[in-house]
This record gives sequence, C-alpha cells and structure tokens, in this order.
Amino acid sequence: MKRFTVIATLAFGLVSAAMAADFTGFVEDTNCSTKPAMKDDADCAKKCIKGGSPAVLVTADGKVYKVSNQDKIVSHAGEKVTVTGSLKGDTLTIEAVK
Repeated sequence: MKRFTVIATLAFGLVSAAMAADFTGFVEDTNCSTKPAMKDDADCAKKCIKGGSPAVLVTADGKVYKVSNQDKIVSHAGEKVTVTGSLKGDTLTIEAVK
C-alpha cells in the first residue's frame, strides 16, 4: 500500500507539472485588448486596469487570455511579461510572472 501511495503521489506531481506552461504577452485591459489602435499602449493599459477593467494577457499573435487571479497580474499593467500557469478554456490561472 505504501508503494502505491508513493507512485500515485509521484504521478500526480508529474501530471500537475505538465499542466503548467509559459505564456508570453502584453498585460492589457479587457476593453482595449480588442482595439488594434490600443495595442501595446502601456499608459492606457495602466489607466484602464487601475479604473477597474480586468487585466488580460495578449500574445504576439493576438490571442487574448483572461486571468482568473487578477492579483498576480495587475501590477504588471502595460508590460510585456512571461507567465507560468495553467490554461482552462481561454482563462489562465497564473502561478508566477517574469
């Protein structure tokens, strides 16, 4: 039984690690993320996120990811970052920001 527990714990750990991935993009607000004229506008992103618009991560190819744990990303408004996290649908749960 102890052997099974050890193997199950290791397997679960490997599966959890495999689910985390890195995503690189620009931290922008939800409202401006779909407006081409606002792309990479750091001042606008900071202002809108501070005003209450949720932060999103916009990749170089234009993919917009919602962020479930806003507290991890709002301080990076208007910055290009790489985040480590898990993706479910189009929503990221961030573990770390670089």
